[in-house]
Amino acid sequence: MTHKLVVCIRNITEDQKQAMRDAAESRGWTCEICDNKEEALAAAKKAEVVFADSPRYAFDAPDLRWIISPSAGVNHFIKSEHFRESGVMLSNSSGAYGVTIAEHIVMAALTMLRRLPEYQEHVRAKEWSRGYTLKSIKDARITIIGTGDIGQETARRLKGFGPERIVGVNTSGENPDAELFDIALPASGLDIIIPETDILIMAIPATPLTYHLMDEERLSMLPDGALIVNVGRGTTIDEPALISELKSGRLRAALDVFEKEPIPEDSELWDCPNLLITPHISGDMYLPYTVQRIVDLFIEDFLRYTEGEKPLRFVDLGKGY
Repeated sequence: MTHKLVVCIRNITEDQKQAMRDAAESRGWTCEICDNKEEALAAAKKAEVVFADSPRYAFDAPDLRWIISPSAGVNHFIKSEHFRESGVMLSNSSGAYGVTIAEHIVMAALTMLRRLPEYQEHVRAKEWSRGYTLKSIKDARITIIGTGDIGQETARRLKGFGPERIVGVNTSGENPDAELFDIALPASGLDIIIPETDILIMAIPATPLTYHLMDEERLSMLPDGALIVNVGRGTTIDEPALISELKSGRLRAALDVFEKEPIPEDSELWDCPNLLITPHISGDMYLPYTVQRIVDLFIEDFLRYTEGEKPLRFVDLGKGY
């Protein structure tokens, strides 16, 4: 059997395309790089491996063994019953997005702490208004839920601002890097640390265990004036409960992800006070650095696969990550 790789991802350069062709040819494979999804779906019918971001590639591809998603989040694969039943292995590009999302988190936090949205409203109205009370990352108590690539890159940048402490929360409670996280707690410790959190950063996937992790009760436990930054998945926060807290003025938030995307036109979120909205752009394939990392990680896992080894970024469909 001829081993065939099909690639269909955005924003890749000619050098990156050639690097993938070279990797395939070094293992005796053919590599077809497609410019659009329709072309790729047709090519995938005779492919063993597909590097693209849709479960549809598994629908009519009897030789397909593995799909690599250029995204870190793969909920759209997990939701597809056909894909789950196909037996096709899935891996993702976890580890490529830490830098760009960490920069977004710092931007969003400073924007809200320095009250930039309010000042911008005055500027648009041609008003010279001053005097808002500001908050700082310095001496802040920060909790980061999710201590993988994104959480670590975020902690690395926030350390330079001199926070009082950075607490990492993950499934195991193990500290992945004591230089970045002052403390690490399991998810069962959330109720202990949330009342002592000034800035809460959420960078976790959508799974049954993370659904509404920040529910009405936990949101109420945050101190007055606390800031929430969510770059993981919108389902991890109880949106109506958060809207209520934002409207009361007790909390502030910067959200890049939402329970329904795009946000429905009639949603209260659009006009909600104390909220910064960005349209799920913190970790997309916009930075050249991110795209290069995605390609590099793919080649690393592809070469492992051709040697009969499991991809490093293998996704357990049962766990959701």
